[in-house]
Amino acid sequence: MSSAKRLQPRRCLALWFPFLSADRLSLCRPEQRAGTLGLPFAFVEKVKGGLRLAALDAQALSLGLGPGMTLADARARVPELAAFDHDPHADQDWLERLADGCLRYTPLVALDEHDGLTLDVTGCAHLFGGEAALAEDIVRRLDRSGIVVRHGYAASPDAAQALARWQTRAAPDEAEAVRALPVAALRIDEDSITALKRAGLKTVGEVLRRPMATIAARFGADAVDALRRLSGESQSPLKPRRAMPALGFEKRFAEPLGSTAHALAVLRALAGDAAQALEERREGGRGFVATFFRSDGLTRSLFVQSGLPTRDPAAIMRLFNERVDSLSDPIDPGFGFDMIAFAVPEVEPLASGQLKLEGGESASAEVDALVDRLTVRHGRARLVRLVPADTHIPEQAQLPLPAAEADTPASWPQGEADEPPLRPIHLFDPPQRIEAVLSEVPDGPPMRFRWRRALHEIRRFEGPERIASEWWRRKDGHEPGKGGLTRDYYRVEDARGRRLWVFRHGLVGSERDNPDWYVHGLFA
Repeated sequence: MSSAKRLQPRRCLALWFPFLSADRLSLCRPEQRAGTLGLPFAFVEKVKGGLRLAALDAQALSLGLGPGMTLADARARVPELAAFDHDPHADQDWLERLADGCLRYTPLVALDEHDGLTLDVTGCAHLFGGEAALAEDIVRRLDRSGIVVRHGYAASPDAAQALARWQTRAAPDEAEAVRALPVAALRIDEDSITALKRAGLKTVGEVLRRPMATIAARFGADAVDALRRLSGESQSPLKPRRAMPALGFEKRFAEPLGSTAHALAVLRALAGDAAQALEERREGGRGFVATFFRSDGLTRSLFVQSGLPTRDPAAIMRLFNERVDSLSDPIDPGFGFDMIAFAVPEVEPLASGQLKLEGGESASAEVDALVDRLTVRHGRARLVRLVPADTHIPEQAQLPLPAAEADTPASWPQGEADEPPLRPIHLFDPPQRIEAVLSEVPDGPPMRFRWRRALHEIRRFEGPERIASEWWRRKDGHEPGKGGLTRDYYRVEDARGRRLWVFRHGLVGSERDNPDWYVHGLFA
């Protein structure tokens, strides 16, 4: 590459959805909207015991209503105003779905507050015929779904969002358009905006003509930072909603695919391309994402994960098939898929495999494949694997982690050959209290106790094994796991041959006068 070749200037496309709540209700909850067709409507939320408008539709906004008004004042002006409960979480989910739909244009898509998206389209616009054609394609898709959107291009995310939200007239160039914006485009606190207006500074250009030191002294450092970002003097980073995958592949179609089976066949081909690329890099994937882009702008993403790195297309497709079969909401092509993307967000080194001389697969590989299938079918959190933890507290000595995420299994402590185990396999959680404990001396082993309404006469015992508390815990707890008392453990066997693991909770005299006893586990 020539050293004289220059990098392309940064270009950001901002999308603003001024009626996001109203559009979502009309599309996702048409039954709620049906009774108020033709009427202006708003979304209300309770603020300090009163109902206030949080969002409006275009008709209500044109009648002079605005966010922040009380519902009583709004209906005094517009008696026929319909009101719905504001659901910011549903709006956020809808905005994220729109963000996923924009991944067809660029992988760098970020959310902007609660009603906007910012796309970094640097080096991407020419694939769609230029910036104007790219924006026109987005607007056409959203308009087809009934979603109102405004857009703006700029060299920084802040300037692009400001142009999308506040530009009302055309300007000869981008810099002049930014300077013509109202001071509200700075998006700083309301008190600073009011102070700027009272000082006679109505536009961004008027503020830029003042010395920055004066602006900082009178209106704060946030105003100066916002000015520098809008003017392009300082660049603000974009925080994409989804991280850039290590590998990505996609397939676009001139005519949308109307068959889910055909879409899965295309996905299989993309998995083969990914496997070839991983082979060249001597890597394997731990996670795989398939995204189906519908022609109406909606998307559906499926994520699968493997316990060990893999680049076997057949194994990857088995996981996706299990995922598809376990969906409660099947993949609906709608009017067809016009693009399918396959990404590998997690990769790890993976050397070329070598078959055993006698043939066949190893048992560990079969177990890993079973873990992957069960994880995809039942959920990542439903299948766990116990891994040893670095602690001497018995009930904390193992951690249940998702089996697909557990690293290479660590070695468990091994007992001596031909010796009974030092720990029972199963521990009670929490330990179970025992009563009527009789011992020869106060700090000696138990000779008799009552547990589960049965009297246990002890014939043999081993111990004590003293387990001190963790030094950073306070020594004021009286229940196991809640305090820092010392435990004396005994392996005991009663007259009927039952072997139990019991402990005294607290040292006699120094920690407690009359310590409690507990059964922590049973030996087989």
